[in-house]
Amino acid sequence: MEAKKITRATIGEHLFDRELKIIGKTRIDVIDDDKWFYNFTMKRDEYSNFRDYSIKLMMKTFRCNKNKASETFNWYWLQFGVKLKG
Repeated sequence: MEAKKITRATIGEHLFDRELKIIGKTRIDVIDDDKWFYNFTMKRDEYSNFRDYSIKLMMKTFRCNKNKASETFNWYWLQFGVKLKG
């Protein structure tokens, strides 16, 4: 199976799927739970690894510097991030 190329149009979907995979959930779980962003949690070390991965991917995809990628990730996390624990 060939991996899908991550583009500007698909990066948000890719990151959301990756975040859900880390916490062991699927999009179906999100649809079934109105308060998924409160009820699902991620450990701080998982968040840190996800953040690093996301920023590097954004820098490559958008061809931007680390500060701009970090700002973009912070926006993403406010919109789609789950609660942190530990």
